[in-house]
Amino acid sequence: MASRPSGSSVFSAAFVRTASGWSGAEVDLGEAEIVDDLGDAVQESLGLTGDELALLCVEVEDEWFGIVRYQGDGEPRTFLSDAQAARTDALGELFGELAGVAPEHETPEVGVRPAGDFELLSDLGMSPEELIELSMEEGALPADTLSVIAERLSFADELDRLR
Repeated sequence: MASRPSGSSVFSAAFVRTASGWSGAEVDLGEAEIVDDLGDAVQESLGLTGDELALLCVEVEDEWFGIVRYQGDGEPRTFLSDAQAARTDALGELFGELAGVAPEHETPEVGVRPAGDFELLSDLGMSPEELIELSMEEGALPADTLSVIAERLSFADELDRLR
């Protein structure tokens, strides 16, 4: 498995939707080695007990962002802003695996190519087209894009509090 990105800053937080709104917590993914470790870290950080809807949001500096949606015993649904992340570091490989991206070690980089479940936020108010458009916006940093998504889904205050 590739190493962590050197010199890159990684921010990861999880958010759970409750009857009174969204609540968030930072998530340490430094020890994540397999995709199940991501879900375990989310469950531990948020204290999940049942069928709650939880979103894991990760941003790797200027490079990429990912969102994993957990709900009950269902399979995690994942969006990755750039499939190339699966080639860059260990965390990117895990997100790539969840998003169904095969690490293409011999494929040249061809620009930003989103991957995964483009509809994972559609029932929360963000269409697949909007999600793709935001992730491919030229000059937008992953942190900025996640802020726009958080604003649209009403957890921007929690995201800002954790940053």
